[in-house]
Order: sequence, then structure tokens, then C-alpha cells
Amino acid sequence: MNQPHRLLAVAPEVAEAVSAGRPVVALESTVISHGMPYPANVETARELEALVRAEGAVPATIAVIDGRIRIGLADADLVRLASGRESVRKLSRRDLPIGLAQGGLGATTVAATMIAAELAGIRVFATGGIGGVHRDAARTFDISADLTELARTPVVVVCAGAKSILDLGLTLEALETRGVPVLGYRTDCFPAFYCRASEFPVDARVETPEEVARICRMKWDLDLGGGVVVANPISEAHAMDPSAMAEVISSALDDARKKGVAGKALTPFLLGRVSELTGGRSLEANIALIRANASLAARIAAALGA
Repeated sequence: MNQPHRLLAVAPEVAEAVSAGRPVVALESTVISHGMPYPANVETARELEALVRAEGAVPATIAVIDGRIRIGLADADLVRLASGRESVRKLSRRDLPIGLAQGGLGATTVAATMIAAELAGIRVFATGGIGGVHRDAARTFDISADLTELARTPVVVVCAGAKSILDLGLTLEALETRGVPVLGYRTDCFPAFYCRASEFPVDARVETPEEVARICRMKWDLDLGGGVVVANPISEAHAMDPSAMAEVISSALDDARKKGVAGKALTPFLLGRVSELTGGRSLEANIALIRANASLAARIAAALGA
């Protein structure tokens, strides 16, 4: 393995696993600091790491701490990000140099986690849902940097589709334009985060981690660059009713417009409002789907290394 980038601080366990070609799974930190309330956030972060280990892989939760990109966090770091006692920046591609230069705590989004994972030699990343095209993007031009990062950074992103507060059809169109394959894990339909399916098809259905690995190798062997989305539907036991969720999301979007919430604050606001409107059921679903994604990502990482 090459020497790590000077702005990376890689945990010894992660560095050893990458160097030896053992499976490693990157985990984002935005879900800890901006996606869930305390203490559910830190409990979930710990559980995700345990699930990755249970599948035989090494977890690498990523965040910016005191001017370095940390690849693999100590438990005390997880608590710092989760507790709310310190201000935590939400970092995407644009924000990474600012967060690194100014110090403090920064939680990495999908885009920033992909960047950091590639720098560290990690090829697989588990998250809840990717960002995408917002529903009023024709007016606001609010399109997540996650889509651009997926087009340029060769990392497999295991998710439950895109967040259902987004325009899923336009998000998939944007991914197609950028040449990003969207694979449905044992599904023909693109998942809608809290719901198992949307009206939109995936590019290909895959049945095993090994099949995912073959497609990824083929893409990278062709020197096409960029990432691959593996869309893993939420389990039936935790899935929410699509009609009910459509009403909840519509109400949350109306609340955001009335309050003038936009930009980086919009997604955390909407997720929090959806949780309130569902009496916490959406939070339970969020935790369940990201747990499943972490386990699947570990199996894909093992298949890629085989």
C-alpha cells in the first residue's frame, strides 16, 4: 500500500487491513451528528461497527477531527460527534478544505466519505440513503454533490436508495447521465428509503455480493471510473406504507418552505420532521435499513477482495 495522504489519520487496524487486502467498510459520520438524535445516534454508530465486524470486515467510520481526516474512530470520537456538546460541521466536497483548515469537528456526507475512503484505499461504503435531486430543484437548483461524487470516485455505495424526500425519478436520470450503475440487491425496483420500492426500475438486479463484485471489477477494468450504487431495500418488517409516507413527506416539505429552511439544513430538518410526524417510526426504519446496509457492504467488501 502507498503511504497515506498527509491529511489522513488512519487507525492502525484499518491501515493493516487495507495493506493486507482484507475487507474494510467505510461508514459516514453525518448520520451520527446530523441524521439521528442522541443517544440513538451513538448507539447506532457502535452497532454498525459491530455488524461489520460480525461479517468479518473492519469498520472505518470517517470524520474530520482537529484538522485531520480520521479513518476509523475511537469510541470517544463517536461520542464527541453524537452528543451535541460541540458544534459539528456538515462536510461535503466543497466543505472539506474549509473544515480541515479551520479545525474542529466535521461530519462527512456521502460525497466526503467517498473521497476519504478512496484516499485511504477503501472501496466499499455503507450509508442509509444517497442524496440526489430535490423535488423543487427546477426552482432552487438543489442537487446533491453525492451524484457528482458517484460519477468520479470509484467506491461502491450500499444504500436503501435515495432519501424519499427527494425526486427519485430525476435522481435516477442524473445518475444515468453521469454513467453510474444502479444495482438492485434482490429487487427490480429502486427502493424509496423508508419504503421497499418506488415506481422506478434499477439498471440491473443482482442476487449475491459476488455478482456485485464482478460488475464493479468490470467497470473499473474498463477504466470507466466512478462509483456503483447498490440499492438494498429496507426489510418488510421495518418498511413503511408508501401512501402514508407520501403524505408525511409532503407535510414536512410544506413546513420547510414555510420556515425558509434550505441548503445543508434542509435534509436534517426534513428527516427530523418526518420522525416527529411518524411518532418515531421513521427513525426506527432508518436505523434498521442502515444496519442491513452495513452487513451487506461487509459481504461485498469480502467478495471484492476474493
